[in-house]
Parts: sequence; C-alpha cells; structure tokens
Amino acid sequence: MMVGHFQEFEDEYLETLYEFHESDPGGLVKTGVLAKRLGVSPASATEMVQRLSKRGFVSYTPYKGVLLTAFGLEHGQRLKRRHRLAEVMLERIPFVGDAHATACRLEHAIDDDLEVALSKWLGHPETDPSGRPIPPAAGVVAERLASEAPNKERSASDLAQGEGGTIVAMRQSEALHDFGLAPGVRLERTSNGFTMNGSEVLLSNDLLAAVVVDVSA
Repeated sequence: MMVGHFQEFEDEYLETLYEFHESDPGGLVKTGVLAKRLGVSPASATEMVQRLSKRGFVSYTPYKGVLLTAFGLEHGQRLKRRHRLAEVMLERIPFVGDAHATACRLEHAIDDDLEVALSKWLGHPETDPSGRPIPPAAGVVAERLASEAPNKERSASDLAQGEGGTIVAMRQSEALHDFGLAPGVRLERTSNGFTMNGSEVLLSNDLLAAVVVDVSA
C-alpha cells in the first residue's frame, strides 16, 4: 500500500511538471516554484526531483531547475490526459461533488483499456469542462484508437443535416430536462433545425454541446 501511495506522489510531480511544460515547453522549473505549486517544502521537492532524475523522468541541474525528459514527458502527458478525461466523464454522468479531487484519484486507476473505452464513449473530447486541452493519446493507446473502427458517439452539435442519433449521455441541466431531453431520446438535424423523437424542437448550440448521441443507434 505504501508503495502505491509513493507512486502517486511521484505521479503528482510529473503531472505538475507537465502543466509547466504546457505553458512553457522546454522551460526549466525552479524547485522552489515547483514546491509552492504542490504545497510542499523546497527540501521535499528537491528530494523528489533527485529521485525522479535517477529514474530517468527528469533532467535536474542544481540551482537552475528541472525539466521533463522525453520519458517523463510521455508519463506526465498520459496522467494529465487521464485526469481531464475523468473530469469530462464526471460532468457527463453527472457527478455531484469535487470533480477535480475525484479525477485526481481516478487518474491513477485508469489503465490503457479504460482510457481507450473512455475516449470512445466520450466522443474523443479535445477539452475538459474548464476548456483546457486534453493531451493526445500516446503509445499503445494511440495505436489502438487509430486502428479501431471510427467512434459512433459525438456531440449533438456536430450532427450534420440529415444525421441523427440516440442520446447516450448529457450534462446535468434543468434546461435540458425542460426540453424533454434524456438518454434514449432520438435527435435528428433537419434543414429547419432539430427533431426530437420526430417532433420539431428549437435547441441552442450550448444545449446541443451538452448532449452526446450515438449515431449508430
């Protein structure tokens, strides 16, 4: 159990360093800045960075800073991708609670198989609920997603004229329920707008973006 917890600590460092990489690719991160972001002491941050350096995840130069290696970058990217996919999933369920904290726990439990399944079920989202980009899949996951049949689930806002699908997931919203939108309802885009189970309905792009449909159903 202790090994698992320590692995999570390492993962948090790598994920945080990936966040710095997103804003400044190739930039060195001072251990003091890293410590402040993580809420730990500078000494603790330096100790962990030295450990990660020995394992090949980072390149560390004392008094200058730390930088993810290619190996560390891939690991951090994978963690951040799984975290943000988890946040999208929690919004779609819908989930009532601290989505960020819950996603932090879930990201460590998501393996390659679940990442592939989540990506397909969520319609391969490009951003999380806060608008932050979801990193692309890498390695085996990227190969599997590229080789498998095209995903049949997508946002209702992406439906082309004449195309329809059955709602499989949606964000919690009183407005959506007021329109009668719910899992199992069929939406179709027509030349005049949309029909819901055959009846015309006027839906805004914001509402449509909150609905996921299965176009194969």
